[in-house]
Amino acid sequence: MLCIWWDQLGVIYYELLNPSETITGTLYRTQLMRLSRVLKEKRPQYYSRYDKIILLQDNALPCVAAPVKNYLKTLDWEVLPHPPYSTDIAPSDYHLFLSMAHALSEQRFTSYEDTKNGLG
Repeated sequence: MLCIWWDQLGVIYYELLNPSETITGTLYRTQLMRLSRVLKEKRPQYYSRYDKIILLQDNALPCVAAPVKNYLKTLDWEVLPHPPYSTDIAPSDYHLFLSMAHALSEQRFTSYEDTKNGLG
C-alpha cells in the first residue's frame, strides 16, 4: 500500500508499506508526525502564514481514531469534513492518480523491492 500526501505543488511525502502491513490509528498518527516534519522542510511557507494547514482525509477508522484526532489538535491543522467515498469529491482520483499513472506507465514492478526502488 502506498500512503501519499500531496498539495497543489506536488507530492510532499509518501510511505510504501510492507506487503504485510496495514494502516492502524497508531501507524497513521506516526505517519502524520513524519508528515509534519517534512512539511516544515518542504513547505515552510505553510507555517509562516496565518492560515492553518488544511488536511483532507477520508473517514477510514485509522483516520478518525482518538490518537489521530488528538494529535491533529496539537498540530492545529484543520481537517475538512469528508463524507463517505464519492467519486465527485475524491481529488486524488483526478489529480494525483492520473499523473502518477502517466509517470509510471512504462514502469513494470515485479516485487516489493522493485516498487520501493522505482518510487524513490
